[in-house]
Amino acid sequence: MDYIKIKFARDFGSTTAETERSFEDLFHAMKPLFTLTSQMFQPAVDIYETPDQVIVRIEIAGVEKNDFSVELSRAALRIRGVRKVLTRKADAVYRLAEIQYGPFERVLRLPTAVDPEVTSTVYRNGFLELRLAKSAKPKVYKIEVTEGE
Repeated sequence: MDYIKIKFARDFGSTTAETERSFEDLFHAMKPLFTLTSQMFQPAVDIYETPDQVIVRIEIAGVEKNDFSVELSRAALRIRGVRKVLTRKADAVYRLAEIQYGPFERVLRLPTAVDPEVTSTVYRNGFLELRLAKSAKPKVYKIEVTEGE
């Protein structure tokens, strides 16, 4: 059985990086002819919960297992990789080309805290499914306060 490596991390970037990426996405939308070669795509994602787990399903058909990585913290998940361009026929005239190739990245905030050490993954039929165990609810501790002299 092959396993998918998961890297654990505490932080996936700052708000500034997210703001810069949003601005860049806006620019790409306005000037697509100048940015076709550097544009990233975002694979489709489903996130849902059961009483004990958060399940994340990511559609990355055509991506080899060695061409993507997954990082997980208690509050967020990042997947990034590359979908390589398939060989195209030199004498063919393409009438429609919608499949996106190149680098991709998704940073997902999870709906509840998870335990990064209790996970399972399956990559089948172009879908990566991660099952993440929910963390136990944080305990509240009562602290005895003493009077000072």
